[in-house]
Amino acid sequence: MEILIAPSILSADFTQLGSQLRACQEAGADMIHIDVMDGRFVPNITFGPDIVKACKRVSDLPLDVHLMIVEPEKHLKSFIEAGSDIVTVHFETCPHIHRTLQTIREMGAKAGLTFNPGTPVDGLNYLTDLVDQVLIMSVNPGFGGQKFIPSALEKIDLVRWILDENDSEAIIQVDGGISPDTIQAVYQAGASNFVAGTAIFGHPDGIGAGIRSLREALL
Repeated sequence: MEILIAPSILSADFTQLGSQLRACQEAGADMIHIDVMDGRFVPNITFGPDIVKACKRVSDLPLDVHLMIVEPEKHLKSFIEAGSDIVTVHFETCPHIHRTLQTIREMGAKAGLTFNPGTPVDGLNYLTDLVDQVLIMSVNPGFGGQKFIPSALEKIDLVRWILDENDSEAIIQVDGGISPDTIQAVYQAGASNFVAGTAIFGHPDGIGAGIRSLREALL
């Protein structure tokens, strides 16, 4: 599996966002992860489409936009028009998830589906033909810097089995507590796309060293 590193700008220094995004690209990041929070589905409030537009202006990397919001179907158009390459929605927020995933693809973006730590992944069985990415949350969403929840490994393994059984080419992304100490176990469980915030932007030796430390932990 190709290893993909997705720095999460939730942990970036917003007074230096442009230079930090360029540093991510120069250090070999594969995409930029943008956590959109609405203060309703999760307790925090973060970004809107204007931040996606700003990231698009300074980075050539794909923009991986994670909508942690209620009624995401009302905002798909604005985020995709702003430059989102991948739009990921939560299973928990979409009563008509099949249609929402279809709509994302029809609008020209790749479709991602997220499951929170306490949400079973059984519903994925009926959606494998509509997803390009399955995001397993290994922390409860809403804040950066949280500790990895070990039970996520079992869920990743199950998602890997579901995708393989359905001949799906969707990749498994994991977000929450990803560090050099946890990334190997997550990879062994079946994931190949790793979202990291603190481990990259908070690395004492800088962004490049943070990305290298994650890749080296997989050697």
